Amino acid sequence: MSLSLNKRKPDYQANVSRFLALCSRNYFNILRWLPDGYTQGKSWQVEGDFGCLKVKLLENTQYTQLIEISRPLKIAQYVDTPKVVVRVYHDAKLAEVLTSRQIYRLRPVYDYPNIRMYHRDEKYQVNAFLEELLKIDNHARIICQSES
Repeated sequence: MSLSLNKRKPDYQANVSRFLALCSRNYFNILRWLPDGYTQGKSWQVEGDFGCLKVKLLENTQYTQLIEISRPLKIAQYVDTPKVVVRVYHDAKLAEVLTSRQIYRLRPVYDYPNIRMYHRDEKYQVNAFLEELLKIDNHARIICQSES
């Protein structure tokens, strides 16, 4: 029995359908509490039974919006507050994370291993994190609105 030490792993293939389904779920979760008619610079909080989200509208165009979502934590002195910047595509009905706290521009696929130790599917992972971040409950409501 011979062992092949040079056996190469197959290249990672991104599952585009799975990624688009995730972005679509995120869009509809965000749409439940994304107000109409907001102008750039407005911020608000969305509260549910399982948490609160701070949201700021960074950019507002005809077909897209750029929003910053963070979830304040009671233990913020020990753990960084989760924060993402999300592009909401109303024409395609998708919401995609553009940046997260430590990543400023997400690539579709990363080589592995890499110097920053990102997963090969880091873009998918960060968007899956957004889906978890949005789970504050089924009856989320806007509780506070302000202009920045």
